Amino acid sequence: MWSLLALFTIGSAPVPPFLLNALCFGIGGLIGLAWTARQGFGVLRGIDWRVYAFGTIGLFGYHFLYFTAFRLSPTAETGLIAYLWPLFIVLFSGLLPGEKLRAPHVIGALIAFAGAAVIVLGRDDNGAGSAVGLTLAFLCALTWAGYSVLSRRLGNVPTESVTVFCLATATLSVLAHLALEETVWPADAMGWGAVLALGVGPVGAAFFTWDIGMKRGDIQLLGVASYAAPLLSTLALVAVGIAQPSWAIAIAAVLITGGAALAARASANRG
Repeated sequence: MWSLLALFTIGSAPVPPFLLNALCFGIGGLIGLAWTARQGFGVLRGIDWRVYAFGTIGLFGYHFLYFTAFRLSPTAETGLIAYLWPLFIVLFSGLLPGEKLRAPHVIGALIAFAGAAVIVLGRDDNGAGSAVGLTLAFLCALTWAGYSVLSRRLGNVPTESVTVFCLATATLSVLAHLALEETVWPADAMGWGAVLALGVGPVGAAFFTWDIGMKRGDIQLLGVASYAAPLLSTLALVAVGIAQPSWAIAIAAVLITGGAALAARASANRG
């Protein structure tokens, strides 16, 4: 699902970021209500308000950064920078109890950052907008990695809480949109389809399955699986003609995924 996030985000243009957040998380929240109804809404009682605040800040902050990055720089390079988050998850997981950061983690990080350097140094000079877009993509990678690793510490919180995260994020996005943006709806049926696809998949069901994985699964194994996302995302953009295949993209994809996989393997083989 997440490998299609960049494609659908670009397809939803020219919807501004806060409005796009509101639409997508509104759809995702409706999916969450159906999810929660299976267990009963009583499962949400007794959850600390700080948990809801944490989840809302994580989802709202990450997606605002992500959507804005692609509005300023709708390129495969932006997607590859944003997809440094799997590597950061592996590195940050070393701060969890019982985990330890080892030399292969650092080596893997250097290899992946070399891939990021290939992207930044090899891009065309399209002005400040492109540079700002790449910077926001980097910040969104840090944001999502931090949210994901800290979610591990909330293992006793039911996944149904993500429903509240989505609905609260949608509400905040509506308020921010009304205060800061001009309302611009999707230009055509294809644009509306992209928004719906975002809400159902990458900005909907994906969060519930990810929460389950972060809390109950093998965080290192999930990290390894995540490293396919940047390459699949780039291939999707190339397949529809949004991005042109190039050696720079290929080399960057190999370095980022290879470095991240090395770090993940070091964690998986610890002990």
